[in-house]
Amino acid sequence: MRSTFTQKQAALAVACALALGVFSVTASAQVVDVNEKTLLLDARGAPVMSGGLCWHTPYGPAPQWTAGCHAVTAPVALYVAPLAQPAAAPIVVAAAAPLPVYEKVAFDADVLFDSNKSDLRPAGRDTLDAFVGNLSGLEARSVMAIGYADRMGSEASNQILSEDRVNAVKTYLVSKGVAANRVQTGARGETRPSTAAGECKDAYNAKNVACLQPDRHVFVEISGTRIAK
Repeated sequence: MRSTFTQKQAALAVACALALGVFSVTASAQVVDVNEKTLLLDARGAPVMSGGLCWHTPYGPAPQWTAGCHAVTAPVALYVAPLAQPAAAPIVVAAAAPLPVYEKVAFDADVLFDSNKSDLRPAGRDTLDAFVGNLSGLEARSVMAIGYADRMGSEASNQILSEDRVNAVKTYLVSKGVAANRVQTGARGETRPSTAAGECKDAYNAKNVACLQPDRHVFVEISGTRIAK
């Protein structure tokens, strides 16, 4: 009877000792910050380990990393797809306009007159109309008009006659839109005939008048440049 009591007492003492030991460990353990409160730490703050494994409490969130208890996990970079960029509008480059090509041009007209007259003939007006038509788009110098006379009559009268003829031509050109300051004039009288000295020897007859016709005229000319067609 005594031995049985003694064995029960011994068993009770062992159980109490084990309970006190576990309680002592539990009382001395503490839970750290929210990130590691599932790891069981001893009084020194070190993880409680057994067989190389860390002890965990049944409380708190999933275990976080702690030196000696969890492996270091390299951070995984998350792939972020680039934002789609709107397609750039195509750049339209206009083709350069070709440079204009200029050409040199020259026009002249020979307006004939009746003997001892300075009035324009209908044929003379037609000649000048065609001349003015050729001036369109022309970047030119001034128009030059020179009056002439034949050898019949005095030299003085022929000089005046050549001046009257060239003035008649200028007046007509201005009436057709040519600027007056662009028309330069000159008069040569009988000094520069178109016929040779040995020609037209008959004096004051119809044959001689017809022969001297080339000397009774106004010569008009102009030269310049314009865009080639």
